[in-house]
Amino acid sequence: MTAKKDKKKPSQAPSVVNKKAYRNFELIEKFEAGLALLGSEVKSLRAGQADLDGSYARIFDEQCWLVGATIAQYQQAGGTNHEPTRKRKLLLHKAEIHKIRVKLEQRGFTLVPLRIYFSEKGFAKLELALAKGKRQYDKRKTITERDQKRDLDRSMKKYRR
Repeated sequence: MTAKKDKKKPSQAPSVVNKKAYRNFELIEKFEAGLALLGSEVKSLRAGQADLDGSYARIFDEQCWLVGATIAQYQQAGGTNHEPTRKRKLLLHKAEIHKIRVKLEQRGFTLVPLRIYFSEKGFAKLELALAKGKRQYDKRKTITERDQKRDLDRSMKKYRR
């Protein structure tokens, strides 16, 4: 008798990552939100055809919306395709929306999308972050710290063996 093999789906890397957000913002607090998408948008996301650069999230009428994200049209959808840059509703609990709204009313905070990925159940999720914009000298400081750490690791590599 042979043992049954687990038929788990292989873990997928995030479909879309907003690399500029990590460089341009200091991330304070992260949230996970669901996305209300059309079928052709999900197919396009699974193919990795999306862009989060320049996108942000806003709260209108007690609902959170993703603005400025581009999800390319799915070629096989034909005439029933979606608009690539439409606003998309984010699915959050009311308590989370209230918490985010209070923080956004403070000066200097913004709501930035970090990545879109698929959960283990196959649902599209968006990772959001409350963030403050970095100044130019903050970016330089981060780069020098990273370079110093890399140099230190290189020099210590000899002694680890």
